[in-house]
Amino acid sequence: MDLYSLLRLSSVPRIGAQKIRALITYFKTPENVFRASARELTAVPGIDRKLASNIAHYTGGNKYADDQMKRLNRSGGRIITVWDKEYPDLLRRIYDPPAFLFLLGKFKETDARAIALVGTRHPSSYGCSVTESITRDLSKQSISIVSGLARGIDTIAHLAALKSGARTIAVIGSGLDIPYPPENRRLLENISEKGAIVTEFPMGTKPDAPNFPRRNRIISGLTIGTVVIESDENGGAIITATTALDQDREVFAVPGNIMEKRSAGPNKLIRDGHAKLITCVDDIFAELRIQLRLSLDKTETRPAVEMTTDEQRIYNLLGSEPVHIDSLAEKAISSTSNVLVTLLSLEFKGMVCQLPGKMFIRS
Repeated sequence: MDLYSLLRLSSVPRIGAQKIRALITYFKTPENVFRASARELTAVPGIDRKLASNIAHYTGGNKYADDQMKRLNRSGGRIITVWDKEYPDLLRRIYDPPAFLFLLGKFKETDARAIALVGTRHPSSYGCSVTESITRDLSKQSISIVSGLARGIDTIAHLAALKSGARTIAVIGSGLDIPYPPENRRLLENISEKGAIVTEFPMGTKPDAPNFPRRNRIISGLTIGTVVIESDENGGAIITATTALDQDREVFAVPGNIMEKRSAGPNKLIRDGHAKLITCVDDIFAELRIQLRLSLDKTETRPAVEMTTDEQRIYNLLGSEPVHIDSLAEKAISSTSNVLVTLLSLEFKGMVCQLPGKMFIRS
């Protein structure tokens, strides 16, 4: 992927992440997009004649792309695209994933088991203590901690993760070269060395208020679950919880004092049935047993279980990612009915789990 051409494409008026994804999916590269005629461009869903004409005749963006690349190189950052292997698969699955991300540090495969901790910028001593405790206990299971680098709960979660030697990822609402809040500059550097700083906003972008709801969908999008710890009913943490629900991710909330305004958000989420009440990480583990199983069980030795030749063959085709029954049958060169019988036997032995949609995974 020519990142210079990608940046130029992103500077075309009226074009956003969704249209960039559609154009590059259709034309394969941003260079091919610029080579296409207006008529060819209108074949892409969402590209009307006016926008197609703007793209076909666009001669700008060079100064912008030059400036972005220079700023990015000075910061030590880089760009990863939704088509890159390193791009987090969890984020790729949301409705509107960024076409590309600005990144300091790096993502790892283990970040697929990540939990977001979010909350108020003005926590109580209770909120601080709970955040540290939950982060510490999640870290013991090698679960990556995701938050937004904001003052309060976010900062405490990042610091507690670093102290515990865990991976932590900060999603910011500004450019990589505009740390916010300013006092977290050193924290940002520490996170980039041991985890990742990520944003969809171009270099030089200031932390304006409209950026943060967009930032919040990435926080929830990178994780399999979001924990809300102290927030008023209209706080940013509640927006993150809402985006998590929209993305079909789990939401958890720590109950708080009913007389405290900063507890109103999580208490309302629990009351309305939008979040599961938690008092410790075991409540999270109980809900996310399948998603976190590899992390939780990785040090355990599975007792020997006798398997038939057919059972061993099917078991070997399964791994850490869910596989559909039809795909298994195709790989096994067998009928769906025969494979299903074998899977049911393996499930009875506790070797596999069946997920919704006729998907199977190793236990």
